[in-house]
Amino acid sequence: MELSTLHTVTLWGFFVAVLFGAVAFKTNFCTMGAVSDWVNMGDTGRLRAWFMAIGVAILASQFMQYRGLIDLNDSIYLTANFGWLGHALGGLLFGIGMTLGAGCGQRTLVRVGGGNLKSLVVMLVMAITAYMTLRGLLALVRINYIEVTNVDLAARGLADQGIATSIALWFGLENARLVEAVTAGVIGLALVVWALSSTDYRKSFDNLLAGISIGLFVSAAWYLTGVLGHDDFEPVPLESYTFVAPVADSLNYLMTYTGATIKFGIAAVGGVIVGAFLYALLSGRFRIETFTSRQDMVNHIGGGVLMGFGGVIALGCTIGQGVTGMSTLAWGSLITLATIIFGSAMTMKVQYYMLDEQSFLRALLSGLADFRLFPRGKTA
Repeated sequence: MELSTLHTVTLWGFFVAVLFGAVAFKTNFCTMGAVSDWVNMGDTGRLRAWFMAIGVAILASQFMQYRGLIDLNDSIYLTANFGWLGHALGGLLFGIGMTLGAGCGQRTLVRVGGGNLKSLVVMLVMAITAYMTLRGLLALVRINYIEVTNVDLAARGLADQGIATSIALWFGLENARLVEAVTAGVIGLALVVWALSSTDYRKSFDNLLAGISIGLFVSAAWYLTGVLGHDDFEPVPLESYTFVAPVADSLNYLMTYTGATIKFGIAAVGGVIVGAFLYALLSGRFRIETFTSRQDMVNHIGGGVLMGFGGVIALGCTIGQGVTGMSTLAWGSLITLATIIFGSAMTMKVQYYMLDEQSFLRALLSGLADFRLFPRGKTA
């Protein structure tokens, strides 16, 4: 039986996602863990793996763009409709949520594959909240209070929200293709060089494997949807890996299977869970894990809500915006990445100070002081 273009792309997307899940489980790749290691221990190993993935994804994706294999301008990240508030607020909420929920969207799926029932609850809550934000009650908040602040960049002379587009306009450069290539090369190589500048990182096989592989997986997905999915009669939307809205679509797909159509994102979600499950099973690391306390459950549920809402209004998560979006060199992705890291780091600081029986407000001010965003003496 000959497969349709859609089914060919989703099948390949599933297989690549299986590898994604297996590698993420094997290497303990976790963006929340990366921020935690950096904030709490000064260890940048997993943070460098994350930024290595971003650098590799930028170089590989922009190379395909330069060669004309794909057109990243067809993605959701480079539109002229610049949702600055959604990126900033959504990223902040997602960062807080992934800290409370003990992992970002990708890590939640990996942990589900490894037998973690806490992450299963987070995944379901995140899916329901995300779907409510896309098409349900919370969509009213998104449309009436978030998206009304969007800026039309086209009215300001910008064709899209690409970093290279802004540079070309600011400096009056006419060869946009060359500007894109140079910008991608400088940013991508800078991230790779920074990651490799650490001897400890270079000696860590797992961190090297995670950074390089995940960057290539994201680039491979662009190729699958942009090249294999290119069809005049049955085109597949250009997209790569992201794990918030697709989790919502996956839940809806399971509930309406007989009348639903498979999507690339749905296949990706299933692939990551399957990949993590297979690796966990074969390596003897599959473990059933449950909540340890009432507060543990409350934190995970709250984290799922914040990730579902924040991930939708920000148009992605630590992978969807932090790697996939960044590979397009979009300003919105950069804002989301920065606010996710800040939201996560601040939450960790607040949690730390509250362990010392400080009030929430005092813990918040102490955390801000640690990042030099508030005078130290004012926290007393």
